[in-house]
Amino acid sequence: MLLRGIVLLSLAAMDGAWLPAQDAPQGPLAPPPEHHVTRVGNVAEPEAPPSLPETEIIKHFSEKEDEYILSRTRYTYRKTIRIQEFGPDGQPSGEFVLVTQPGRDADGKLFEKVVERPRSTLPHLFLRSEDIEGLQRIPAFPLTSNQLAKYDLKYLGKEQVDEIDCYIFQAKPKMVERVRAYFDGNVWVDVKYLEVVKTYGKWVTDQGDMHPVADLPFSLFETYRENVDGKYWFPNYSRSDGTLNLKGQEIPVRLVIKWTDFKPVQGAPQAAVPPAPATTAKP
Repeated sequence: MLLRGIVLLSLAAMDGAWLPAQDAPQGPLAPPPEHHVTRVGNVAEPEAPPSLPETEIIKHFSEKEDEYILSRTRYTYRKTIRIQEFGPDGQPSGEFVLVTQPGRDADGKLFEKVVERPRSTLPHLFLRSEDIEGLQRIPAFPLTSNQLAKYDLKYLGKEQVDEIDCYIFQAKPKMVERVRAYFDGNVWVDVKYLEVVKTYGKWVTDQGDMHPVADLPFSLFETYRENVDGKYWFPNYSRSDGTLNLKGQEIPVRLVIKWTDFKPVQGAPQAAVPPAPATTAKP
């Protein structure tokens, strides 16, 4: 892979389903200090049913997702993508950093523009623009109301996330396709306000797990959200860990995406309904 100048990154397919790009292996790392990471495995039966009907909880949080996906288009923010390699001592040995922010072209179409020149000190990896573009195709809000019919949702139990009591739901796609990837994982829903505050999972097709960064082993993403302006829960931190095998050498790698500095855009257009998910894959 060759490092090339990155000018514009498309903001395509930000809801519903992900259009796949590349594939690679996967492996774990210890959690970073930003968040305490917990894993929820397959649970045969929940400890106790939720206080509200499951269908009511699901309907409420999916409608909130519809609201958030529209509202986020009316905000600007700073997005920092960081890919790190780790040495035998467990410390970072180099990193690639790219900083973008959302913008609109002359036709009003959303895109991501680079605001800081990408820099890399990675000792083994070289990245090109196509490798990073796959990250833009990961939907930020996977379980919008127009996607619910494509999933089986199962209540797993309760857990706290950053001191917030949450219901946990497992989402499994009813069917998998070749040209479209679906979310396979868990969502944490605030018990009081019925809003998604965290997701953990991967995107799958009939070919298996998807990897948004070409040739790198990132498939499972743990994503936390931040309450913005007291109204919206937007993603603010996402992480994926893996192990790269280069000529017999196992190299731990980590991808972290941070969204910061959320600010409303004055005069941003108001959308009436959530955008429909794309139906065809990029070549």
